[in-house]
Amino acid sequence: MTATAPRAPAAQPPLKRAIGPKLLLLFIIGDILGTGIYALTGQVAAEVGGAAWLPFLIAFAVATVTAFSYLELVTKYPDAGGAAVFVHRAFGIHFVSFLVCFVVMASGITSASAASRAFAANLIAGFQLELGNVGILLIALGFILLVMLVNFIGVSQSVKVNVVLTLVELSGLLMVIFIGLWAIAGGQGDFSRVVAFETPEDKAVFLAISTATSLAFFAMVGFEDSVNMAEETKEPSRIFPRVLLTGLSITAVVYVLVSIFAVAIVPIGELAGNETPLVTVVQTAAPDFPIADLLPFISMFAVANTALINMLMASRLLYGMAKKGVLPPFLMKVHAERRTPWSAILFTTALALGLITYVSLDPEGSVVALLGGTTSLLLLAVFAVVNATVLRLRGDTVQHKHFNAGRILPVIGVITCVYLVLPFTSGRPSEQYVIAGILVAIGIVLWLVTWIAHGRHAPKEAPIAEVDELR
Repeated sequence: MTATAPRAPAAQPPLKRAIGPKLLLLFIIGDILGTGIYALTGQVAAEVGGAAWLPFLIAFAVATVTAFSYLELVTKYPDAGGAAVFVHRAFGIHFVSFLVCFVVMASGITSASAASRAFAANLIAGFQLELGNVGILLIALGFILLVMLVNFIGVSQSVKVNVVLTLVELSGLLMVIFIGLWAIAGGQGDFSRVVAFETPEDKAVFLAISTATSLAFFAMVGFEDSVNMAEETKEPSRIFPRVLLTGLSITAVVYVLVSIFAVAIVPIGELAGNETPLVTVVQTAAPDFPIADLLPFISMFAVANTALINMLMASRLLYGMAKKGVLPPFLMKVHAERRTPWSAILFTTALALGLITYVSLDPEGSVVALLGGTTSLLLLAVFAVVNATVLRLRGDTVQHKHFNAGRILPVIGVITCVYLVLPFTSGRPSEQYVIAGILVAIGIVLWLVTWIAHGRHAPKEAPIAEVDELR
């Protein structure tokens, strides 16, 4: 009996380019809005006092510089995927591409874990429950299990649905701004706090600003997800630059205004350590205003959407890496009826459950700040590599016009991202590096097991970077 050659996979039709500038703008805004601003305003204020708006502004500047690099890559290679695809094209090192892909996956788990804790805190605030740290932990774990169930059943995330989610999330932030304006017009609030720096005793002003910016950056992430929509966007080389920068600018204005009104209305002592800071702002500014009672539930909706999107992304990335043969094959099992990657869903859920439990062991620490800071740590590391990738690919010419980030901005992007990653410059707590290290170590162990199983040779599959397109 002669062996037959494997049949080549049938060619797939290209994705439909159905996303115009308006839908793309709403997708970008909706992806950036979420847990960061709803839950971390108080933690940022705890580092710099009333000048909480400054770290958000600096984070916006750093994100914009990196966005320029993404714009050059996505307009230069509009049919590619995310960060790992570009890194693989630039350096061609299989293990580096895998690490970038796995770190992006890990950031999804830490982001969803932060969102679950914020969901629990807002649920307690919305229903005015008196539960301790254990009660909040149980609600957060239950929420992650609910997300797992929805993920297993199968969720079709479309851009049009994202429009609805974006409007709901944005409504909560606009509520804070309008109620803040109304309260200040009525003589409530103290604008002198907005320019008052109050840093922890063990930190100089500059280091405190760096620490707060490292945390505030969590609120600005999400824009990079739009890169994966390039193949479905009409005229991406022309539309993407204008729309992405517009989306970043809108969210930056909203975030800065929210942080200004927050510190002007609520004393810093009440914001610091508060896991539902915006709820406190609205209830302080308008305690008898009925709509104030809605904000905890709007916040729940916003962070729930963040958790679901990130757990969907994490499980699909893990499944994709297993399918390409760089992670153990048990992670690529698909349910026969639901057609969802159930083993990858279970694995990512187990990581999230363990992570939430681990960080909740310290009842005095801020779980959301710790997990949010870890998310920004992981993504800033990826962004540093992306900025370097632009410089590496500068000599690779294409036949169509594309955005050019210049030579200076990518260098600034590398420097600023690395600055916000390193412990002695960013002022990050050591726990963030421990969590990030554990997650990356898990990925390396899984990769080594697979590498050894393949006879110490990389599998002869398509490049690992291709799996980032599943994000």
